[in-house]
Amino acid sequence: MTKSIGIFDSGLGGLTVLKELSTRFPNESFCYLGDIARLPYGNKSPETIRRYGMQILKFLKEQNVKALIIACNSASTVFLGENEFEGIPLLNVIEPGSAAALKVSQDKKIAVLGTSATVRSHAYLETLKRLDASAEVYEQACPLLVPLVEEGWVHDPVTQLVAERYLHEIKKEEIKTVILGCTHYPVLKPDLRKVLGDDVHLVESGEVLAQQLENLYQQKVLERDTGTRQIRICITDLTDHFERLARVLMHPEPIGPLEKVVL
Repeated sequence: MTKSIGIFDSGLGGLTVLKELSTRFPNESFCYLGDIARLPYGNKSPETIRRYGMQILKFLKEQNVKALIIACNSASTVFLGENEFEGIPLLNVIEPGSAAALKVSQDKKIAVLGTSATVRSHAYLETLKRLDASAEVYEQACPLLVPLVEEGWVHDPVTQLVAERYLHEIKKEEIKTVILGCTHYPVLKPDLRKVLGDDVHLVESGEVLAQQLENLYQQKVLERDTGTRQIRICITDLTDHFERLARVLMHPEPIGPLEKVVL
């Protein structure tokens, strides 16, 4: 029986990760879970986020997965340092994202954009400092960006104004490496680049997770799939709006009907 790769996020932002992975690994099957009914995670306590995360990981394990990916940055902060879940390899975005940012940064000045929960945890700050004590880290919570993405307000004047407010200090400090510490944020790259400039390197979750997954294949921890491919997108609440947004985020990758699930 074909085993898939399980991915979860608090909403549909993690589809930016699914899209990247489905492109990089065209023979693999995927099962995505977006916890629409309980989003956003960014304003919830670590205890609540972990409880939600455990429920989702158990659900994905029951879907016959061979690897689990926490695409949600807020959830990654409460599972930091855990490399497996009940015997299944577990990946998160914090550590590989931090390493990738340090690799591309010329001056070790790095900004982290994230939800309130991600910034409040200081997970990126502590990880970056552990990897390189000389790193200068600027953290910026951007709580309004997630609902703007979920509403589909991309290339919108309101989104542009919000981005300018959040990114003012980062631009003023001339920081050239920025970690997009939320899977929703890559959708807003054009809006962010208008403020920060084209010479700023934006570190995305999808890219760093693809490399982490490739490492597991090369280390023979996982076997590559050669069977019939399937991409399932499950969400905990279903509306026409979210179905349309999912297709926009996954374009040009074709997807079937979204599945509503109860955890």
